[in-house]
Amino acid sequence: MTQPHETVLKLLRQEIARHNKPENMHDYQRFHKEKLEQPMGLKAPVLRNISTQTYRKAGFENGRDVLACGDFLLASEIRYMRFFAFEWAIKVAAEYEPRDFKRFEIWLKKYVTHWGSCDHLCCGPIGNLIFKFPDLIVKTHPWRRSKNRWARRAAAVCLILPVRKRVLLDEVFRTADALLVDQDDMVQKGYGWMLKEASNEFPDEVFAYVIKNRGRMPRTALRYAIEKMPPARRQEAMKKDS
Repeated sequence: MTQPHETVLKLLRQEIARHNKPENMHDYQRFHKEKLEQPMGLKAPVLRNISTQTYRKAGFENGRDVLACGDFLLASEIRYMRFFAFEWAIKVAAEYEPRDFKRFEIWLKKYVTHWGSCDHLCCGPIGNLIFKFPDLIVKTHPWRRSKNRWARRAAAVCLILPVRKRVLLDEVFRTADALLVDQDDMVQKGYGWMLKEASNEFPDEVFAYVIKNRGRMPRTALRYAIEKMPPARRQEAMKKDS
């Protein structure tokens, strides 16, 4: 029997309090330029253990209930609930429906506040949804022009899972084109990472794209994009056009 969402939230808070010990804490503010709500936090392995154990206790009956619980946890705005909402949503990816795009878009625009949560949501729920329903990619196109830096980063990062599975390469290049001269380093790193992952499956195509655009591509994005290329190709890509 599924536990009420209020009960699930209570269980999570109890587990967090139980593990909230000095040896389970670390300072991760140094990984983020933006000021985090609290600079100290539970380590990822501890959070994943809490997530796994509480998910079992919750006794969810189906994916709809899991996603609804995610809405509830996020709306609480209690620390760590974003992690659990995103992590649990990944578990029910097989049950996603096209209508879930709207829900995940709300999660992105309302609750994502740093690159870690952006990448968790985009490489997990959103990436899985787009892989399952590729036509939904057009709904991400407005993100490329958003004033929200995390939406622009998301436009690229949500393509990482699909391109790892060898689909949507054309969308990778279109997204890179749209973000090519973005001045935000978090966006540059995001689309550079997307190109890097694409280069694992489509090395010649990505190398050709980088050579064509290296004159305009910020160095941050370029370095990310070529990171996994052979040394000779990396050296060629870093040459400045005369």
